Amino acid sequence: MLTILGFVMIATFLVLIMMKKMSPIAALVLIPALFCVLIGQGANLGDYVIKGIGDLAPTAAMLMFAIIYFGVMIDVGLFDPIVRGILKFCKADPVRVVVGTALLAAIVSLDGDGSTTFMITVSALYPLYKRLKMSLVVMTGVAATANGVMNTLPWGGPTARAATALKLDAGDIFIPMIPALATGLLAVFVLAYVLGRRERKRLGLLTLDAPGSAKVIAENAEVTEKETVLVGAGAGGKGGTTGRTLPTGGSAGAGGTDHGPAPEEEFQVLDPHRATLRPKLYWFNAALTLALLTLLIMQVLDIPVLFLLGAAIALTVNFPHMKDQKARIAAHAENVLNVSGMVFAAAVFTGVLTGTGMVEHMARWLVGNVPDALGPHMGLVTGLLSIPLTYFMSNDGFYFGIVPILAEAGAAHGVGALEIARASLVGQALHMSSPLVPAVYVLVGMAKVEFADHTKFTVKWAALTSLVVLGAGLLYGII
Repeated sequence: MLTILGFVMIATFLVLIMMKKMSPIAALVLIPALFCVLIGQGANLGDYVIKGIGDLAPTAAMLMFAIIYFGVMIDVGLFDPIVRGILKFCKADPVRVVVGTALLAAIVSLDGDGSTTFMITVSALYPLYKRLKMSLVVMTGVAATANGVMNTLPWGGPTARAATALKLDAGDIFIPMIPALATGLLAVFVLAYVLGRRERKRLGLLTLDAPGSAKVIAENAEVTEKETVLVGAGAGGKGGTTGRTLPTGGSAGAGGTDHGPAPEEEFQVLDPHRATLRPKLYWFNAALTLALLTLLIMQVLDIPVLFLLGAAIALTVNFPHMKDQKARIAAHAENVLNVSGMVFAAAVFTGVLTGTGMVEHMARWLVGNVPDALGPHMGLVTGLLSIPLTYFMSNDGFYFGIVPILAEAGAAHGVGALEIARASLVGQALHMSSPLVPAVYVLVGMAKVEFADHTKFTVKWAALTSLVVLGAGLLYGII
């Protein structure tokens, strides 16, 4: 019964948010609460929620101070040279812009933290996407998928969890997987190229003539207002005839609705005269950010502590007056509230899913229904199962609850724990777009994209990327 109810609860949640009948926060809270009552464990709901909140509180703290830190760095102009460099490289060509998105997300992902990756990527590229009227779900989808592949780095989380759960060395898991993961990353760049070509076809080849305009120079630009593949997000501008000028602020917001900021607000990040710029402190801020990311990778301190200290230092040095510090915190309060609220709402979902035993029953049902003939191929089975399971579960739940069960089943058929551990990394490309991953709300929030639109667009491409990683692992004899 718990198995069926677990699957029904997940399906209900996904249907409601995909159909936009409920907001993600409301769905994450109310649906698990209802199912907890239905299975007769309503009296324990408080305990499950408190346990879930306790588990995710460090993540919420990390995101809160990371948003403030990178928000301040954007305000003071740390990323302005990156934006100018991207503008110079992309030359208003949608293909270059989308490929550049994948490249930037992959490079920044080396720090091992998805939230940091998304904040830097969106901060650098959001103005360009809006200026060229490109689809914002293309940006979020490509960035999330690239980060998902790179999330398998030993300091990124999943590999360390697999190593801990199965008592293996993280290097023994990760290093042999590099060729398969590199193939997956190559698939992301191919995907970016294909999506860029579609955007070029929709918009035409553009040229940036002035800070406030982009001109269509291709005569064969498609004039479709929405394209199914783009889910209508960010598709506010039409392609047109030669010489058509596109104003900076006219594209629609995420989900095909025009609720974006006013034209004069959209490109404040690139305003070279904004009052928050601190050119004399540029190298200090660059050194502080580099030091912060280095300490993060070296795991000198817990990530929440690092971002808390970094945010405090950045605010104090760049804005020594109390009034200015309050203004900067207030400027980023909306993002902080949205993301931290989503994290605590997700704590209700994961707390109920785990506390009621649904996760364990679902996992054992899945493993128990693996045909005996597939026993010697448990590596393949683990790779396939990792794609949906890491989407519907937290990494902790999957690696500490499911992977040991899969490893036991594999051992009974002569499949080593190392092979199971490597195969368990396959689903990470899709995992980073899971509604249970707090970082994805940073991505869609900063990009002003509806989570439902991001999901509709990204899931199929991310799942395909995961299958490419799995196929490469099998082809190379790694899995």
